[in-house]
Amino acid sequence: MNIMEPVQSSLSKLIEGQDLSREEARGVMQSIMDGQATPSQIGGLLTALRIKGETVDEITGFAEAMRGAGGRVVTERNRLLDTCGTGGSGIHKFNISTVSAIISSSVSVRVAKHGNRSASGRAGSADVLEALGVNIHLTPEQAKACLDEIGICFLFAQIYHPSMKHAAAPRKELGVRTVFNMLGPLTNPAGADRQMLGIYDMSKTETIAHVLKELGLKRAMVVTSHEGLDEISVSAPTRVSELRGGEVRTYDIHPADLGLQVHPMEAILGGDAQENAAIIGSVLRGEKSAYRDIVLANAGACIYVAGLADSLKEGVQQAAYAIDSGLAQAKLEQLIIRTGELSYVS
Repeated sequence: MNIMEPVQSSLSKLIEGQDLSREEARGVMQSIMDGQATPSQIGGLLTALRIKGETVDEITGFAEAMRGAGGRVVTERNRLLDTCGTGGSGIHKFNISTVSAIISSSVSVRVAKHGNRSASGRAGSADVLEALGVNIHLTPEQAKACLDEIGICFLFAQIYHPSMKHAAAPRKELGVRTVFNMLGPLTNPAGADRQMLGIYDMSKTETIAHVLKELGLKRAMVVTSHEGLDEISVSAPTRVSELRGGEVRTYDIHPADLGLQVHPMEAILGGDAQENAAIIGSVLRGEKSAYRDIVLANAGACIYVAGLADSLKEGVQQAAYAIDSGLAQAKLEQLIIRTGELSYVS
């Protein structure tokens, strides 16, 4: 059989507007990762999927293939949180999910933060952590040591998903959001069973929450704000699809529900990695600002999803305590020191 046949067969189905089964999607992604699909086939697949609309089975199958092929961090997965989101909102904010991960970890949430360099903004999580002084180039064994010893680690996507290089050129040439924008947050190398996941498209929050359920996550919140921010917003209501107890419930929250003020979107915008690192520094020093409030909203949700708060509002209060007590700043310093030490271990 021609090795390209599964790809060609799936492409034909998608062009006809038919959905792929979970198994077919898994096989197509495997072909892409194995280098068996041509750039034009990959571009065609991504375009056809985008036009048709990706289903829960299709996204789940793609994610399962990536999880099976990627590097792994072998650690205790129970009550392990990831804050990786999709990016792609087109809004140049600072790295909210990254600082939320640090704050959550400082109040005893175990965090395996998956992330990459910039996609849509000017600084991805990897970029800003480097600017803060964190060594992001840890092997899986070093990342495990970091997580087990200090309760947080960063998992640099380029280290764990090298087979994604085959899709890099077609994705760049297409220049539009595709299913690949959704797959990064679904492929945590440590198998985190809890997730706070910001997404760029309000119409997909329930779909992604159901994918997380199929992938075995215990609890998650998939969020996007009414103005298109892939975070919980302090400028507008936020749509939430929450996975809990095997069920997905969708609802809206407002900053006031969390005890927070409303701020204009312009007040939470960021810049390059150095500028965003400076913003994070100001938040961790306890400075009052819109930056602080949006971090409290998202870190509070992380603490809630991890099961250490009974409500989002209580999570926000715990996040504020973590900042104002100095625990969050101390956790960042601990992460900088330990990843630096590990970089010298062969």
